[in-house]
Amino acid sequence: MLLIENIKLALTSIRTNKMRSFLTMLGIIIGISSVIAITSIGASAKGVVSKEFESFGMNNMYVYINWRLAEDGVEYSDLIFPEDIEALKERFPDDILYICPSISADSETKVRRITGKLRMAGVAADYNKFYNMNLIHGRMLNESDVDGARDRIVIDKDAAQHFFNKDNAVGEVLSVTINGEPKDLTIVGIYEKEASIFDNMMVSDSYQTYVPYPLLQAGDQSTSYIELYTNAEKDQAVIGGEITKYLARIKDKAPEFYIFESAEAQMGMINNVLGTLSIAIGAIAAISLVVGGIGIMNIMLVSVTERTREIGIRKSLGARTKDILLQFLIESMIISAIGGVIGTLLGVGIASIGMSFANISVIIEPGVIVLAVAFSALVGMFFGLYPARKAAKLDPIEALRYE
Repeated sequence: MLLIENIKLALTSIRTNKMRSFLTMLGIIIGISSVIAITSIGASAKGVVSKEFESFGMNNMYVYINWRLAEDGVEYSDLIFPEDIEALKERFPDDILYICPSISADSETKVRRITGKLRMAGVAADYNKFYNMNLIHGRMLNESDVDGARDRIVIDKDAAQHFFNKDNAVGEVLSVTINGEPKDLTIVGIYEKEASIFDNMMVSDSYQTYVPYPLLQAGDQSTSYIELYTNAEKDQAVIGGEITKYLARIKDKAPEFYIFESAEAQMGMINNVLGTLSIAIGAIAAISLVVGGIGIMNIMLVSVTERTREIGIRKSLGARTKDILLQFLIESMIISAIGGVIGTLLGVGIASIGMSFANISVIIEPGVIVLAVAFSALVGMFFGLYPARKAAKLDPIEALRYE
């Protein structure tokens, strides 16, 4: 009952001095809103990065020559040959689900009077089973296309619209130049892929397409990079390490001569950077909470001075020291908590508006909100403790004499 009465007294005091109470809360509001906005933007950014990497496949990795160990140059025998790829497939039949030389080429093409550029990535059969793409017409490249190095190509919907003014361009032909030779590639599939935030970062005027990788190879079919999709249920770092060590062994090289880079590791590094930045900026923003707490302490000291006579009357009517202490402590906590709630709403609003401009779904972590409001109340309690103790220790006779 006493607690409810103290809450009523605190709310009455806040309503009586609206402007002063708001200015007192301002430091808390700014601090909490900054922390909430920053953590929400950070969480949203990490969510977007995770989604983008998942489209590539978290079990995607590249194995290549460690060029830092090859400062004197790479010998011909150090390159990765088709027989090396076959040896890896035989050695890791359960771990390697997809393996292919990482190779690409660019070419200009023209359909009637429509010109454009193509970025052709060489892939093995059924690449779409591993890389997230939606085939809307036709099919993906198959074993027959790859084994026979057939003149086949899979293009995206935008390229089909650009060159043929229709989505379904299966059966149409694109004339390209590969390794200096002209080729007419028959379109066997049209794919569609969700827009990515990286699209704006990697500006290109070329359309991404896919062809059988043997089409792009020249000479002895050697390569220095291979792309893999591995068993997603296993530790990617362990699998990558085993693959590179085995490749080094069969090539009679040092264990570190071949290295790997996995999508999982890249995502982890980016998330660590984003997380560290969020914590660092959030910690800087949280300094304003301390400033806000000092503001609460100053105003509560003023309030104690203004209400000295009221304190004396309460004490003379039987109020105990702890009752006065609790009254002013609750008032400072309520001021801080209200500032925390306003700051939370403001922070969520800022994050939502900011992410809407970037066309990114905002992620609000409930735990952060609860922690922020609780922390704001603790700030109020900590910085309100000294004024409350000062009020509680007032001598009732001296307080009644105060003018």
